[in-house]
Amino acid sequence: MFRQGIKRIIEESDNLKIVGEVGDGLELLEFLKNRSVDMVILDISMPNMRGIEATREAKVIRPDIKVLILTIHKNTEYVQHAVKAGADGYMIKEESDTELLTAINKVLQGDRYISHTLSLELADNFLRKGRKDSKHPFDRLTTREREILKLIAEGKSSKGIAELLFISPRTAEHHRANIRKKLNIQSTAALTKYAIRKGYTSIND
Repeated sequence: MFRQGIKRIIEESDNLKIVGEVGDGLELLEFLKNRSVDMVILDISMPNMRGIEATREAKVIRPDIKVLILTIHKNTEYVQHAVKAGADGYMIKEESDTELLTAINKVLQGDRYISHTLSLELADNFLRKGRKDSKHPFDRLTTREREILKLIAEGKSSKGIAELLFISPRTAEHHRANIRKKLNIQSTAALTKYAIRKGYTSIND
């Protein structure tokens, strides 16, 4: 229902056109491989691949694409992670009725947009720092390792991960070991807390 509302707002604008919809991050990446798109609007909480990771991967496929995050998450840590991943804008859903077109047009023009409910001073700090420190341990994880980290945080065993990803349990265990080593986190509980804190999964997923 929310997506339909967003479509209605966009379709009422003369200079904007919706060229497609997807249900999750993985579908988005496949879509971008075959279609020319100027901009995508993503939520953070999406199945299979969350919005922040999808943003990072979308920028790899199409470096010039603009990304606007539209989410309920007001924690400024999410803004930092989104900007670091390559997001060009970050908007709170409750403002979409009045500010969505403004955000879209600003981002398409090459400007940044941060939701008004977030501190402008903090937002400026995040924008300055967002592109720095790319050597954070999380950035060293491969796409597959990030995918497995999400599944670990959701309580999946190595056998369950192997079945979902069509890999052997031994390979799943190997990925687990690499994740623990790169993040310097040994317990599953600590990995789960880390994934939630980084905005890569949530208790409600």
